[in-house]
Amino acid sequence: MPEAAASSNLTESTKDKDKDKEPMPTMGFLDHLEELRKRIVYSVIAIAIGFGACWRFAERIYAVMQRPIMDALQRNGLSAKLVYVNPIEPFNLYLKVGMIAGLFVASPFVLYQVWCFISPGLYRNEKRYVMPFMASTIALFMAGGYFGYKVVLPQALVFLIGYGKDFQPMITLGEYSSLFLTIIVGLGVIFEMPILIFFLALMGIVSAGWMWHNIRYAILGIFVVAAIVSPTPDILNMCIFAAPMVALYILSTGIAWLVHPNQRKKRAEKKSG
Repeated sequence: MPEAAASSNLTESTKDKDKDKEPMPTMGFLDHLEELRKRIVYSVIAIAIGFGACWRFAERIYAVMQRPIMDALQRNGLSAKLVYVNPIEPFNLYLKVGMIAGLFVASPFVLYQVWCFISPGLYRNEKRYVMPFMASTIALFMAGGYFGYKVVLPQALVFLIGYGKDFQPMITLGEYSSLFLTIIVGLGVIFEMPILIFFLALMGIVSAGWMWHNIRYAILGIFVVAAIVSPTPDILNMCIFAAPMVALYILSTGIAWLVHPNQRKKRAEKKSG
């Protein structure tokens, strides 16, 4: 009887392993194109709806956007007012603000469409990452944007305007909005580094050991990127850009260790043992 029970358990275990080793879903090239077209259409519709909802609040949104430049101008005793050189520039500005705000509002749905496009190529046990993927992607992007808005942009503006205080500034709406978006969106994208490393490590392309072994080169590359992205040439602002990137790299190394296939296999062997 014990042998029969052991045989039964072995059979059930074999069945469970067979379930885990499900065949990888496959799609033809035309099916991929059709799926991509559908996801793009859904995303465009969502962004258009978001734009329609945010268009009426564009002036209020831009009032928040221009607060750092207003504070920097006032601190240097200058007129806290931006200028424009083309009659249609304010209209185009609010149009751009409404579009960008609509994109932010629709971003959870757009990210879900991205996940729906890539999920057919994943195993069933890998599809459980959908909610952590969406939540962490949005949270990291917002954290990067907030860091840029509260720390990087004010520091850069104070330095730049203070450096040219002997001259009368004529800062246009378009120039400031471009600088604002470059810093905010740039830092938001940079803060997505752990998500990129997560997927690369999950597929076994990078490992925590490789990342830690090459950390000195990574730090050098981070400071090069910070020097390029930073709107000012001083060391302080470059370090302000680089510090969170170094912290994110270290965090990403830990994530790579957790999700790399070799580490998952070792943990599974320990549990089974």
